[in-house]
Amino acid sequence: MIAGGFQNIFKIPELKKRILFTIGMLAVYRVGVHVPVPGIDAVALASFFARAKGTLLGLFDMFSGGALERLSVFALGIMPYISASIILQLLTVVIPHLERLSKEGEAGRKKITQYTRYGTVILSIIQGFGISVGLESMASPGGAPVVIHPGWGFRLMTVITLTAGTAFIMWLGEQITERGIGNGISLIIFAGIVARMPTAIGNTFRLMSTGEMGIFGILILLVLMIAVVAFIIYVEQGQRRIPVQYAKRVIGRKMYGGQSTHLPLKINTSGVIPPIFASSIIMFPATIASFIKVPWMQSIANAMRPGNVAYELLYVGFIFFFCYFYTAVTFNPVDVADNMKKNGGYIPGIRPGKRTADYIDKVLTRITLGGAIYVSAVCVLPSILISKFNVPFYFGGTALLIVVGVAIDTIAQIESHMISRHYEGFLKKGAVSKR
Repeated sequence: MIAGGFQNIFKIPELKKRILFTIGMLAVYRVGVHVPVPGIDAVALASFFARAKGTLLGLFDMFSGGALERLSVFALGIMPYISASIILQLLTVVIPHLERLSKEGEAGRKKITQYTRYGTVILSIIQGFGISVGLESMASPGGAPVVIHPGWGFRLMTVITLTAGTAFIMWLGEQITERGIGNGISLIIFAGIVARMPTAIGNTFRLMSTGEMGIFGILILLVLMIAVVAFIIYVEQGQRRIPVQYAKRVIGRKMYGGQSTHLPLKINTSGVIPPIFASSIIMFPATIASFIKVPWMQSIANAMRPGNVAYELLYVGFIFFFCYFYTAVTFNPVDVADNMKKNGGYIPGIRPGKRTADYIDKVLTRITLGGAIYVSAVCVLPSILISKFNVPFYFGGTALLIVVGVAIDTIAQIESHMISRHYEGFLKKGAVSKR
């Protein structure tokens, strides 16, 4: 059935065009990852990053798709854009002007997007300057400096190059979302993680051949990854279905309604957003701290290493916050209750209106707690175990959750296009629920 589904994709001109456009934009992104910033000794930089595996720099490099390790024009990745989006969403709650814009529909959304772009450029300049200063003090284990000609000329060139690279990635993501298939920002992160998998697997088997890793450890790692992927797929499909009954209504000479249905609430309503947002919040100050050779800044960077207690506790705290925050932003129980009441719908045993909204909010709060625990467990526990096995790449639960979650979302969007044109989807027993 999957093969038939792929055949049907190319029978829909619009869907075929969207998928090819998405692949083309991701290919452009991967080409840019290999374009280096001027003035860098690539050999010395590679030697420095060889010691950064398993650290916060390794995590940041994973999200940038290997661009930071090469210090390419896309070294900052999409994280400044995500950070700016977080800041704007938080400010929407406290600033009346932004709150009004968020309720003005398409025009307000475009204005907020414009503010997000400005914020992305500002954050990219700050981060780019911090990285350029830090690079001047870096050297390979042999003592070779990473920067060939340090000074303000190099700093200015690096800031401009990295900021332009992030702005271009931001544009690519928006183009994929509007003219391609799936969420452009998530797909860019997805492409960066997946592109590094062959190299990471090769490094693992190379360590096995040299005796640094045993076959037993690799088998445990493989079983763990398969178990986590299966668990993610199982939970991502999980729903809490609230029964809804629609009363019979007579319009003219015809009777409508009277059917029973349900309101599906996903266990993980926020999807892959919480771990991405949480990583972005932690990495923004910690990455700058790791490049600046000041004792107290270095102590902060060391404390923020993946696997450390401080990092994992902070990471889990941000995941819980963004699970609840993003769910509250995307799902409004009051609006759902009002729409049900207008259409003659009600939850059996619950009065329409405010009581219905309170009940939905209560159920959503409880399942979001379960969803936050699930996301935290998937992101933290495998990472701790992998660090104990001394795996030479950072491909823990966070990466698995992003890869599997984005893949499910993208397949769901492809299926929705196919089903809307009366084609059979990828799955024989119903479509994947669109999130």
